Amino acid sequence: MAVRGVIDGIASPDELRRALEGAQYLAGEDLAVAAYLALALGKPLLLEGVPGVGKTEAAKAIGAVLTRRVIRLQCYEGIDASVALYEWNFPRQMLAIRQAGEAWVNLYGDEFLMSRPLLDSLRDPAASLLLVDEIDRSDHEFEAFLLEYLSDFTISIPETGTVRAAVHPVVVLTSNRTRELHEALRRRCVYHWIDYPDAELEARIVMARASTVAHETARAVVASVTRMRAEPLVKPPGISETVEWAEAATLLRSQGMPWPDAFRRAIGVAIKDMDDQAYLDPQLDRVLPAMAA
Repeated sequence: MAVRGVIDGIASPDELRRALEGAQYLAGEDLAVAAYLALALGKPLLLEGVPGVGKTEAAKAIGAVLTRRVIRLQCYEGIDASVALYEWNFPRQMLAIRQAGEAWVNLYGDEFLMSRPLLDSLRDPAASLLLVDEIDRSDHEFEAFLLEYLSDFTISIPETGTVRAAVHPVVVLTSNRTRELHEALRRRCVYHWIDYPDAELEARIVMARASTVAHETARAVVASVTRMRAEPLVKPPGISETVEWAEAATLLRSQGMPWPDAFRRAIGVAIKDMDDQAYLDPQLDRVLPAMAA
């Protein structure tokens, strides 16, 4: 396997981390190293972690840094190859037959081919990033099909022939680990587990994404969210909820509402499950950010 070293102007993990920060994504050192190695080695990057830690945003930020179009394949239970690969536009084919009369029509021209994410990534591999989001939500059959794609980066279209990528596409897979992925898929990837960031980094993320939020507010909100994540919640607040809660409470505060009331009134921005809200309600004073009224 050829090692490229410099990828789209990125020559080291530190350069990638700084570039990601410029794209408003504050990555830890370990993530920057894993992402750089995946790019340099021409291997897919597999990001696992609980929901809300920024796996999808990491892929989008890498696409932004590389100035590549992000092609997203959202996985779900029952997804099949036609959704991921291509489909023939049958209604348009039938219309072409009626319009042609007795003339011959090539029903398998590009004008009838509806390209899906995997085919898109092969057609333009140097200018795109394929994001296979939440691969753990698909079934084992689709995972096996994806494994074949990642092995050869080719797609066989029986009516027209084989499409092969001129270079290996940049591929990022994400998983919430709702089920174990096949070992063969893991072997083909550079793996990284994304955890919740430490308090200082998460406060920096809040301020980077919400310019109206002061540092003191960001630190207080992060401390509160950290306490919430330690509780047995169905849906603990992720990083995006932390940012939005800080922003929402700051907005209410700017309209004259005291801090405790602002955080309490905006709780639906952070906690988005009825049972979780009912569980936290009796102890909100304990978990709310410690800010002077």
